[in-house]
Formats: sequence, structure tokens, C-alpha cells
Amino acid sequence: MVRLRTLMALGVATTLGACEPTGDPPHVPSADLVKSPCPAAQGARGLVFANVRVFDGERTTAGDVRVSGGRIESLGEVADRCNADVIDGAGKTLLPGLVDAHTHAYGKHALAQAAAFGVTTEIEMFGDPRRIRALREADARGERPAEAALWSAGILATAPGGHGTEYGFPIPTLTSPREADAFVAARLAEGSDFLKIVIDDGAWFRGKPNPTLDAPTAAALVIAAHARGVLAVAHIGTQRDAQVAIDAGVDGLAHLFVDGPADDGFAKSVAAHHAFVIPTLGVLAVVTGSPDAGTWADGAGGLAGLLGASELQRLRAHFPLTPPGARLAYAEQAVASLAREHVPVLAGTDAANPGVVHGASLHREIELLVHAGLPPTEALAAATSVPARCFHLEDRGRIAPGLRADLLLVDGDPTRDVRATRKIVGVWRAGVAVDRDAFLARAHAAPPGG
Repeated sequence: MVRLRTLMALGVATTLGACEPTGDPPHVPSADLVKSPCPAAQGARGLVFANVRVFDGERTTAGDVRVSGGRIESLGEVADRCNADVIDGAGKTLLPGLVDAHTHAYGKHALAQAAAFGVTTEIEMFGDPRRIRALREADARGERPAEAALWSAGILATAPGGHGTEYGFPIPTLTSPREADAFVAARLAEGSDFLKIVIDDGAWFRGKPNPTLDAPTAAALVIAAHARGVLAVAHIGTQRDAQVAIDAGVDGLAHLFVDGPADDGFAKSVAAHHAFVIPTLGVLAVVTGSPDAGTWADGAGGLAGLLGASELQRLRAHFPLTPPGARLAYAEQAVASLAREHVPVLAGTDAANPGVVHGASLHREIELLVHAGLPPTEALAAATSVPARCFHLEDRGRIAPGLRADLLLVDGDPTRDVRATRKIVGVWRAGVAVDRDAFLARAHAAPPGG
């Protein structure tokens, strides 16, 4: 009965008709029996999204989508609805599960919260390698159906005393190009999926410089990563840092800069090096003290009512210092110029820093990308197909036959108004519905800081 209520809440036609009778069938003389169009049910039930608008990660179509065995089976008109739950998609849009391209998945419930808000994959820019291994092993055992998948850089590459060393636990560091090869080899042995390099002395933010990696060491790290077939992504703070990273050959930038307007040649340089950019506009809005940085989730149609007390506290939090002269508009203008040069732009939140939270803040990031000049379909791609492609996650980020059925169903049309992504009807990870109600109830029951 609980399952039936859940299906009904989603608008599911539970195939109590042509494929599956309800209760005791009426008595029919044997000569009048009609052969069922459906064979006897075998295996797990599938899922059909009927008459739904589909944003497949790149473009919009309409029709039906059938899911079977945790994968997308077919798109278009689905005549075979046997052994499947059918969800009426009229007025709704089906999207690939969202991908947050910049997070730090600390906290017991971070990945469950992400999934509850439609983020089915997180890409972590710094994390504990032991946790990465444990999560992978749990995934292999099928123990995390209601949590986002995690790809991680593990331990970042930084200088002694540099960014990343301030969190109260020791991490390996390096000081010269000679150490780069061994450093990268050690990270991959720990289970890192890619390499993150810190090129940021923090002076623009804190007023005084910290140690950071020099350009030759950064370049050596990129060479060592590429020699082992993995990406190298650079954390940057200023436009100067960004250019050092691009010249070093990194594959992508984590953050944009807010210390000044982009030079005329910046976007062209990024494009010429075939790099991607994760702007993290939401956290930069917090850094620069933008007026609505902590209140965007409020009001009608907002997400604040779905967040627990602890997450609301984090969403309202701010950094202790706003750097003089820092403006979010500089990063927004850089996004527009990067888009004009066809540089891949990826949506990432940097959760859970002050002012940004897992899951919910990615919806704000998508909206900010539109405000910066991306068309809604490109902003949606920035949170689905583009990060999947850039990080070589070949089995997700799009709705296409054979790919994972990581899916987000929303009311309305986010290709016209991206805020419709917040109107979540349901989330599926590998074809399994995420129990959002259970997570949200648990989040609301937890005390602040719990």
C-alpha cells in the first residue's frame, strides 16, 4: 500500500489495466477469453515516462522514455508498457540527473541531500581517499541507491602551508617539479580520479599571501597527470592565477575570478588551450557580498522550506571578509566571454562552503549562469552533459539508450525558465526512485548543527 501511494503521488498509472488486472478477474467463459497482449511478467519492473518533455542533456524533444534494468531503454513513442510503472509526464520535463562539478562531500548526509535535490553525481575537488574507497565499495554492493555518486580528486596538490593545509589534518605537499611525478602516482594509488592543483596565494582574499605552487611545479604536475591518463584541474583565485594555470596546460579551472574584469584575450587563451571552466558563481556571490546570496531560496517556489535547520544556517552564512573591489559582475562577464568562445562551462557549487549547500545550491548556480548570459538550454547542459563529457563520465549526463537512468522529473519547462528545476517531482538513480520524503523528514527533524 505504501508503494501504491508513492506511485500515485508521482502520477503513476500503476498498470492496473491492460497489463495487470486488479483484484479477482470477472468470470469469462473460456471460449471468450482474450489473449493478454503482455507476456507473463519476468524480472524487475521497468518504468515508462509517458508524454513527457525531454531535455536529453543537449536538446529538447517530447514523447516517452522507457527505463529497464537501471538504464535508458528507449525514447520516442513506447508502445510496450508491460511490466512497467507508467508516469504521466504531461506538463513536466525529464532531465538527466544533475552533475555538480565542484563540491566537497563532507558530512554524513551530504550525498543523500544532493540526491534529494536531483543531483545524482558530485565531482569532489578535495576529499579523504579512504572515504572515496568506502563509497565505491558501497556502490558496488548496491548500498547507496539514495545518494549521489562521487568522483573525487582526493588529496589536492599544494605547497607547504598553502591552501588546503588549513583544515587541521596533515596532507602531503610538494615544493618543486622534481616531486611532481611521485606526488601524482601516490594520489592515483590512493584512488583519486583526477588531480587538483592549487595556484592561489590567497592574498586577494585574505590580504596577505600564503605559499602556493610555482608555475614550473604546476606544469610538471600537469605532465605527470596526463602521462597517467587523468585530468588536471586548477584551483585559482585571481585572473593572474588563471592564466598561470592555463599556460601550465591544465584541463580546467575551478572558480573564476572577481578581482577585476577579464582581459580581452583571456577567453581566447582558455579556448586555445581547450580547457573548461567551473565558475562557481554562487559561492563567488557569497564572497563578494551580493545582496541576495543568502536569500535566493526564500519566497514562493523557493527551496528554503525543504532544507533542515542546519542547512538553512549554512545557506545564510557568509565569509568573514569581503575583498575590497571584488565584484561578482567580473565573473559573470567572464562567463559570457567564455561562452562566446565556445569554452565548456560547467555548473559547480563548491558546497559546503559558507552560503552554499549540497543539492539545492546547484539550482541557484544554473540560474546564475543564465543571468550571466547563457541560454537556459546551455545552463542546463552545464549541469548535465557538459560535466559528464569533460570528466569522461560516459554513462551519464544525457538521456540516451544504454546510459544510466539517472533522472530528474520537474514540473514546467526549465528550458524556458530554469527555475523550474526547483519544482522537483521525482529523482531516480540508476532507475531506482530516491525516497526524497524520507530524507527531507530526517533533515527537518535534525537540530541545527546535527
